[in-house]
Amino acid sequence: MASLLRRGFATAAQSNKVTIGLIPADGIGREVIPAARQVLESLPKSESSPRFEFIHLDAGFEHFQKHGVALPEETLTRLRGECQGALFGAVSSPSHKVAGYSSPIVALRKHLDLYANVRPVASVAGSGQKQLDMLIIRENTECLYIKQERIETDANGLKVAYADRKISEYASRRAGQMAFNMALMRDKLRSNVPASERLWQGKPKVTIVHKSNVLSITDGLWRETVRGVKENNAALYAGVDMDEQLVDSMVYRMFREPEAFDVVVAPNLYGDIISDGAAALVGSLGLVPSANVGDNFVVGEPVHGSAPDIAGQQKANPIAAIRSAGLLLEHMGYSGDAARIYQAVDGVLREGLIKTPDLGGKSTTQEVTDAVCKRL
Repeated sequence: MASLLRRGFATAAQSNKVTIGLIPADGIGREVIPAARQVLESLPKSESSPRFEFIHLDAGFEHFQKHGVALPEETLTRLRGECQGALFGAVSSPSHKVAGYSSPIVALRKHLDLYANVRPVASVAGSGQKQLDMLIIRENTECLYIKQERIETDANGLKVAYADRKISEYASRRAGQMAFNMALMRDKLRSNVPASERLWQGKPKVTIVHKSNVLSITDGLWRETVRGVKENNAALYAGVDMDEQLVDSMVYRMFREPEAFDVVVAPNLYGDIISDGAAALVGSLGLVPSANVGDNFVVGEPVHGSAPDIAGQQKANPIAAIRSAGLLLEHMGYSGDAARIYQAVDGVLREGLIKTPDLGGKSTTQEVTDAVCKRL
């Protein structure tokens, strides 16, 4: 998985003390976040390894039901003042309108300016999966997720619902820069792998996802701005190919030929849908991690939801959360420790003996976590 080192994390990497906020939130988040913590605490110790301290923080729909707030101000204050990064579990956002409630993870992204959601989707060599090594960059602050909706009544007395969609040049450019920079970084990492073992064989490539043939203004601005990142920095990104896909065509091709994609960059809603769909290519949402990335803070977050139907039963797959902990370390500059986590997880998956029910096994959340820790 590609690394993105940010100047804002330098002090943590230099001092080795790393304070991580743990936000289990709802449902299986309360099982998979402790699993990720256990793996972090099991990393081999060395002079360069981080020394972890953890702070438990509240958020979520269940917290809202008890206290009337989904993202307490104390959580934000302690994240900003005491933590270098965080892990977020899952949230049980209701499908119907609840007065006073809004998603805490969406609010967290806005308050901490976590403008890109980085979602690697890769198969494990030797596991029998369809071979792919794709990185999805999802713009994280705009699109329909600004949650500006309203209901009006038409002349016939029938309700009509509207939702505003925001696409700005500023946010689009930041997402595009992230995508092209990550493409360069992934190419550097691949250069250290024998050509015969690389899942991606060509030049690095960024695919821009849009629907500007219909949404010519909003998606048109997105398309033009992201294309401009390469076109206005031709020398810097000369080694990166660029192409485009309409979002419906992207979904079709992703399932038919996922090996055709390297780095994919999309507006918020499209990126959410594409990345969840891509999880099916590697077996389960329980395998796919993500990192909400800003210039000075990172929140690791498994892609899956709160899964209330299996919460508290030790059936949840902890691997997405464990890999998200690896992504968190990677973006903070601890790439060696992150690589150890990835290798341990891949070893467990390749062996195929210890699997949670979503992968066709009977192992528990704790058994999978212990297996990863043992490999560390």
